[in-house]
Amino acid sequence: MRILVTGASGLLGRALMKELQACPTTEPLGLAFSRAKGGLRKVDIRSEEEVRAIMQEFKPNAVIHAAVERRPDVVEVNEERAKKVNCDATEVIGKLSAEFGAYVIFISTDYVFDGTSPPYKPSDATNPLNKYGCQKLEGEKIIRATNQNSAILRVPILYGPLETIEESAVTILVKTIRNKDKNDLIDDICTRCPTHVQDIAVVCRQMCEHWEKDPASVTQIFHWCGGELMTKYAMATTIADLFQLPHEHLRPNPVQPTGGTLRPKDCTMDRSKLEELGIGQTTTFREGMKEALAPFMTTES
Repeated sequence: MRILVTGASGLLGRALMKELQACPTTEPLGLAFSRAKGGLRKVDIRSEEEVRAIMQEFKPNAVIHAAVERRPDVVEVNEERAKKVNCDATEVIGKLSAEFGAYVIFISTDYVFDGTSPPYKPSDATNPLNKYGCQKLEGEKIIRATNQNSAILRVPILYGPLETIEESAVTILVKTIRNKDKNDLIDDICTRCPTHVQDIAVVCRQMCEHWEKDPASVTQIFHWCGGELMTKYAMATTIADLFQLPHEHLRPNPVQPTGGTLRPKDCTMDRSKLEELGIGQTTTFREGMKEALAPFMTTES
């Protein structure tokens, strides 16, 4: 099965490539742009001409569309620039994947919900609080409108093997933990389900395998997330304990943050729809974080 992966140089994209390359029944081709290296192909996915050319060459059976501007604060201040990736490129991918008869998995976000009525089922009403959530919801609509042979996979905050400590909103907490000279109030009210990218990669592979056997079973909206509900403070103190780092300078903030980009309080998602298909994998936070951060713990990265 030939699978095209967009955003293949990113945190999730690299995990997807690793998972698909290790599987004897899949042949992946990764697309990237600013960080195209190794075996990745440099393609501007906003360009219909460039995407068409690579699809004509590779003839994918499936496309996993993981390319995204995922930083809510960046989307908030650079809305039009982010829209070109989150929406315009998505339209190109949806249209051309349909033209070439390819199944497409669109990676979306739990931020399409407002965080007031968890746990959220795929059928629950959406109500994004920020521009990032709005753009990803628009991307969902675009994919469904352009390719009926498609799936939406909503995922939460991700972490995993890193190129830089800043690559994940979870692992960047190490910088705060290491800054022992500054007392920090850390959000202890907004909860997340931090999820290892390898788990998402396994889910995507399994969805593609199901599509080969029973397309209708996986052309829907799905959720996948980690099994632990944690605040930012809980994540920070767990990381500190895991690596025996002092964290007396960190204090839990029981008040929901105000100002800046609005974030939902609790977007816990119901993942039973995938579990009923026998799809899923869950890495514990401590296990996944130990692997992800170990290379950085001997330096001041």
